[in-house]
Amino acid sequence: MKRLFLVVTATVSLYAADNTRVFDCTKIFEERKMELVQKLERIDAQEQALEALKDATSQLLDDKKLQLDAQEKKITALEAEVKAKEARIEKMLQENKKVLEDIKKAKMDKVSNIYAKMKAGAAAEIFTKMDSEKASQILASLPPKVLGKIFAKMKPEKAAELTNKINQNPPKK
Repeated sequence: MKRLFLVVTATVSLYAADNTRVFDCTKIFEERKMELVQKLERIDAQEQALEALKDATSQLLDDKKLQLDAQEKKITALEAEVKAKEARIEKMLQENKKVLEDIKKAKMDKVSNIYAKMKAGAAAEIFTKMDSEKASQILASLPPKVLGKIFAKMKPEKAAELTNKINQNPPKK
């Protein structure tokens, strides 16, 4: 019986030792489980923060895109306005050139009429003293009959020089 008692006591003490070990493992597993739950909660919080950051960034990018589109529309409108103004300026410039040419022609016609009505000798005297370029321009605008009379009253050298100038720069029509 002593033997049996010893066996039973040994078995109970072994069982109690194993039970303590089981209790310690459960405690360790519970602590580890709590740590894992805390880590999962942190990961979840980080995921939520990341999602919030992603949404905020997306919203910011959308806002910037809208601003950029608005600026692009303004620039396009300004560009069209500038092109329209350039076209108007170009048209006015062409009109001004035409008016200037008309004025020059009217002025030349008036001067030509004055010299055409003058006596050939007086006109020849004036053209002889005048700058060759200006004289050739005026002479080129005169009718050939009047021009011939004026050249007849000039010195041959001057008449030849003016004739060459007229031939080099024919009158503009």
